[in-house]
Amino acid sequence: MPWSNQTGGGWKGGNGGPWGQGPRGSGGAQPPDLEELLRRSQDRLKRVLPGGGGTGRGMSPVAIIAIIAIVVAFVAYNFFTFRVEPEELGVVLRFGEINRKAEPGLNIRLPYPIERVYTPKVTRVNRVTIGQLVDDRIGAAAGRDVPEESLMLTGDENIVDIDFSVFWVINFTAPEGTENYLFNIEDPEGTVKAVAESAMREVVGRSNIQPLLTQARQITETDVQELMQQTLDTYRAGILINQVQLLKVDPPADVIASFRDVQAARADQERLQNEAQTYANRVVPEARGQASQITEAANAYRDRTIAESEGEADRFVKVYDAYRLAPDVSRKRIYLETMESILGGMDKIILDERGGSSGVVPYLPLDALTRGTSPDSSNQGGRQ
Repeated sequence: MPWSNQTGGGWKGGNGGPWGQGPRGSGGAQPPDLEELLRRSQDRLKRVLPGGGGTGRGMSPVAIIAIIAIVVAFVAYNFFTFRVEPEELGVVLRFGEINRKAEPGLNIRLPYPIERVYTPKVTRVNRVTIGQLVDDRIGAAAGRDVPEESLMLTGDENIVDIDFSVFWVINFTAPEGTENYLFNIEDPEGTVKAVAESAMREVVGRSNIQPLLTQARQITETDVQELMQQTLDTYRAGILINQVQLLKVDPPADVIASFRDVQAARADQERLQNEAQTYANRVVPEARGQASQITEAANAYRDRTIAESEGEADRFVKVYDAYRLAPDVSRKRIYLETMESILGGMDKIILDERGGSSGVVPYLPLDALTRGTSPDSSNQGGRQ
């Protein structure tokens, strides 16, 4: 096909005229001669149609009708239709005003300058990388840093080297999203890159370097994505940010060795603090347990002493009450109990002073027998 629709228009370039060139001044290129095209087509048909070619006679009416039909079909196909690929969405402008949207497939339009067609790739995921050079042929980083983009100042006045990528698509599902993308921004990729660098610098500027290097990477990505989306929505850019991915977060290369030493010292500090905390967690509960044990023992001793004292006091009161009722009996009982407690555990010799005998009376230890003592002790007691 001599003319193709690659950028939305019905002719090459999307903004040219019917013959592949847009309206130009007097110095512009002239369109091809239609009569020359018809003459060449007539010469080709003479070779294939019956009675044509080399006869020297004029063309038959059938051949003329066939030529006209071919030319009309050719012009209609190239200047009244356009194709929208599966990943594209057609936006048709009539006299510069948005008229309709065209779905993927073959569609009909009026020729330039009446209608003009744009076909942005709405489902393609685009990628912008900040801090590294990207090879457009493979869409990956070329491996060389761009310090002007990657060096940023943190909230605690440290410099950090950050490389990251932004993945975005045309927000064609939103109302007027595709139209905003086409007509509100001139350089979509450059706009996304500038907004991404600005958002990252703002997020890094209110963060400390330590969280950025460790556990706050996911939080940073989310904050940058939200800030970028807010900014682009303010621009009415018609762009949707799918993901922000941090590729590298390091200190500057000139101080990375010293920074690693500082990180190692901080790691040692945290390790020692954890060990001390572990020791404290083990010793403090043991000390508290021992203190609680001593306190409980003291409380038990206090309660036992108080209970015994109260019991002795109650017993004394009861003995006193009994003594008041029968003093003689109480005195005799107390005397007997006292003598029992004194003489109960002593060896005793009974002497009978009556008569002229020596008064020695043999002693039989009945208490030893009742206790079931051995025969040796019984014999020894009997000899006393």
